[in-house]
Amino acid sequence: MNSSASEIGLIGLAVMGQNLALNIADHGFGISVFNRTFSKTQAFLEENQTTKNLVGFENINEFVDSLARPRKIVIMVQAGAATDAVIESLIPLLEDGDIVIDGGNAKWTDTIDREKRLRTNNLHFVGSGVSGGEEGARFGPSLMPGCSLDAWEGIKDIWMSISAKVDPGTGKPIEGAKPGHPVSGGVSCTAYIGTDGSGHYVKMVHNGIEYGDMQMICEAFHLMSRITKLSPLETGKIFDRWNDGELDSFLVEITGDILKQTDPRTGKPFVEIVMDAAGQKGTGKWTSVNALDMGVPAPTVAEAVFARCLSAVKEERVFAAKTLSGPVDFHDTEDSVDQIVEAIRDALYCSKICSYAQGFQLMREAQKEYGWKLNFGEIAQIWRGGCIIRAAFLQKITEAYQHDPHLSNLLLDDYFKNSIEKYQANWRKVVSLAVAHGIPIPTFSSALAYYDGYRHESLPQNLLQAQRDYFGAHTYERVDEPRGKHFHLDWLHPERPEFAS
Repeated sequence: MNSSASEIGLIGLAVMGQNLALNIADHGFGISVFNRTFSKTQAFLEENQTTKNLVGFENINEFVDSLARPRKIVIMVQAGAATDAVIESLIPLLEDGDIVIDGGNAKWTDTIDREKRLRTNNLHFVGSGVSGGEEGARFGPSLMPGCSLDAWEGIKDIWMSISAKVDPGTGKPIEGAKPGHPVSGGVSCTAYIGTDGSGHYVKMVHNGIEYGDMQMICEAFHLMSRITKLSPLETGKIFDRWNDGELDSFLVEITGDILKQTDPRTGKPFVEIVMDAAGQKGTGKWTSVNALDMGVPAPTVAEAVFARCLSAVKEERVFAAKTLSGPVDFHDTEDSVDQIVEAIRDALYCSKICSYAQGFQLMREAQKEYGWKLNFGEIAQIWRGGCIIRAAFLQKITEAYQHDPHLSNLLLDDYFKNSIEKYQANWRKVVSLAVAHGIPIPTFSSALAYYDGYRHESLPQNLLQAQRDYFGAHTYERVDEPRGKHFHLDWLHPERPEFAS
């Protein structure tokens, strides 16, 4: 074997790929890079001439030959057909035991299929979630690998080195990484997730939770803007204060920065010149569709997705605003601005608890569906740094699962149960205020409906199931019989119930 062989290779030099390659090189691992368009490789190498451990290739055969065996190759290209095309080009060039790693935003079912395909070729396949955006890729992402244990052992040293680090005492991210000077020490924000598609599945749920977090923060901003008439600068300072407490998180931190920013062109608050039409890349939708497929209640993530969809029909909303009326006869609250702001903070925290509870319920059901063994406390741990939803709050989730690894719902953990008991009066007040003022709060209200539905022993779906039996003979269970026994009422002769199964 060539003593100068690179320890890992990377294909795909868009910004995420470039930054991950530099991160790997900074940690002392030799890395070869390849891009279909060689001019991009040349430009990347030119810009990083002083970076040690970094080499590039024009020919994919030479790229593969440059790697130490067993070869480890990270694919950082667009999910879907582009990823499959790269895999197809690699298979003939690889040998038994080589490891192919997909670091893109792949759908977990595609990852399961790819892992099966490569296994038949005696190759390892890793579907690794990579969270943290461009900055995370450069200085330390949260990494979620799904693969065989043998494959994990093959990439473990590199993944542990390049991932974000958190302080073992506080659980907070260790900051300060710079080009060529990575953070040392701390707990790595990566761990073995499970087999085949589990890594990309957990990344998908992360993104679904991220959709919910972002929408909830936007609703808090909207409420403060409309009800208390606070300016973006004033709300930005409030988010700064919130970031020093229980809501300490990356998203709350950057929200404060954004709301205090002025537009260089007009001098207006920056947020006011940004079009209110949000985009999306699909992972939130995947989360919602999967929740529906598995029958898991995840309304807050779904409402966050729908909120983006509604924002996208900007022209229709402009017309509707001139046509449709809202509430005109309501009484303003007698609470002070400070009291309303505090209530909104409490509503945000309670809604956040419910959103995460839904995400972890979804992962719990998925592990049954796909035969995975997920460590939920560890998943919360590796989300504490590097990823977009990193937050002090995640330490409480880790502690909840350490206390009870079989916890069925985060709402049943003492910390979260007590938090909602403490704050729910304000949560309900905020939802009522929003409705009275005609302000849309889809995630705040859906989270509250989820909480109230979960805590009710009896729900009106007894009537719903009776309706189904009436018009479609779909049967029903009885409260005075064991679960699993189904009955049908002969609605022409209702005195004659029939045992169905």
